[in-house]
Amino acid sequence: MHENRETCRASAKADRSVKAYGRTADVYARQESDCAVVPVKQPNQEATASAEAVEGRAQTKENVVQPNTCPTQSGERVSRGLGGVRRAARERKQERFTALLHHLTVDLLRESYYALKRNAAPGLDGLRWGEYEDGREDRLNDLHGRVHRGTYRAQPSRRVYIPKADGRERPLGIAALEDKIVQQAMVTILNEIYEADFRGFSYGFRPGRGPHQALDALNVGLQRKRVNWILDADIRGFLDTASYCPLVHESCSNSGGC
Repeated sequence: MHENRETCRASAKADRSVKAYGRTADVYARQESDCAVVPVKQPNQEATASAEAVEGRAQTKENVVQPNTCPTQSGERVSRGLGGVRRAARERKQERFTALLHHLTVDLLRESYYALKRNAAPGLDGLRWGEYEDGREDRLNDLHGRVHRGTYRAQPSRRVYIPKADGRERPLGIAALEDKIVQQAMVTILNEIYEADFRGFSYGFRPGRGPHQALDALNVGLQRKRVNWILDADIRGFLDTASYCPLVHESCSNSGGC
């Protein structure tokens, strides 16, 4: 697949590249999954619970482990299909994943479509979420075929500028609808690998997590632990240069490109 020209490549931990010796029973397993793929309140389950226990604080209300259920049969199939990847990532930290594209199925594309914001602004294609619903299955099957044939091409993002409180503008790239679907599907697959590595106190850009949960955890930490100082930092223009991050380059070189 070819990346969107205004989106940076995904970063990764240094000790895990996006590779796997994929023709294994674990990665190709269709066994019953221990959790769903769709975002939930507590995405990292056991790993997060143990990490937060080590940190010496109880799980906050927002972080209580919720039972994972899929609302649709396709969601259950997606979860079972990724179950082997999830287990391999959790049990074998040095596993290298090389055979992941077969997990990008029509079912996963459908789940990814329904995970998108329905009132989001359109990209250069001008196509909105509701318009894609007309002939959705034919569209998704065609998209699936193009991805697996290698003929899928991401469209350029539509550049918009959002005013900031200090008078400056924040540049944003709005992807075409099908690009959003494919991106969401790939995020779902890669989350199965990298969520096993993330620590329980990490809240940025993770499924089912956000700033409110981070503030709640901070509040609990301040009440239960001795804190001498708090550092509030903002990396200026971080995403503008994220592709130059050494960890990103290491991941790309180890995996032959993301």
